[in-house]
Amino acid sequence: DARLKGTVYRIRGSVPASSYLQLPRTGTQSLGLAGRYLYLLFRPMPRKHFVVHLDVATEENQVVRISFSNLFKEFKSTATWLQFPFVCGAAKGSAADRAARTSRRGLVGAAPADVRWTCLVLDLHSILSLYLNRRYGHLKSVKLCSNLLVKNLCTSDLVFDPGVTFSEAQQADLACRGVAPMPREMAFPVPKGEKWHDLYDYIRFPSEGSKLPYDSIQKSCLGPVAVSEDPVRQLPQPVTLTKAVRDRLSLIHQITSPKAVSAPW
Repeated sequence: DARLKGTVYRIRGSVPASSYLQLPRTGTQSLGLAGRYLYLLFRPMPRKHFVVHLDVATEENQVVRISFSNLFKEFKSTATWLQFPFVCGAAKGSAADRAARTSRRGLVGAAPADVRWTCLVLDLHSILSLYLNRRYGHLKSVKLCSNLLVKNLCTSDLVFDPGVTFSEAQQADLACRGVAPMPREMAFPVPKGEKWHDLYDYIRFPSEGSKLPYDSIQKSCLGPVAVSEDPVRQLPQPVTLTKAVRDRLSLIHQITSPKAVSAPW
């Protein structure tokens, strides 16, 4: 890809279940990646739908599938499967962007014509803890289903901020807060005089410090940190879950929570 100055994988097809890229290739293998955060650099194809499946293992070796897609209309969950609607972002200032900003929950559905490249950061540890009361072990596999473009993906225990340079990170001493600049292999190019957040979308899910479950994945803040003398963080808006979802989450927590055992005397 000339604009991104690197290799881009295009996954397309009319049926997501039969048009996909799977890592590793066979179900008997495992990636075994233990990093807390999954970073995915991708762009949904305009006016199309896509699906992504992540199979993760808990510390108890229970396999849980985490899926997100702009095909999903609502959040669904079982003890072994979480499905999140994904809201695609449009170019800043476009008609689709203005419509999403005025909508209470964004626009779920096919990607807009001017959908942007996105850096998605999934906190796998927090997702399992918040939604299933489980402890994250490792990432087993990734299945990227049509229709989307993918630049790269990785896992790490560090929070990478794509909007800061190495020199800015040193000046702000971000390392002591567990934050680092995006590695070169995972970086989107930024022309001189431009700002990263004006060109691309950054989505962290769940949002930093979130104590409540969210029922969709969408852009809610500028980034993981602000590099300024007086940073002002844009907090994500809380999402109200339906009663059915709240009841299901409550039931899952009751089933998976450790039970007290009284010893006989």
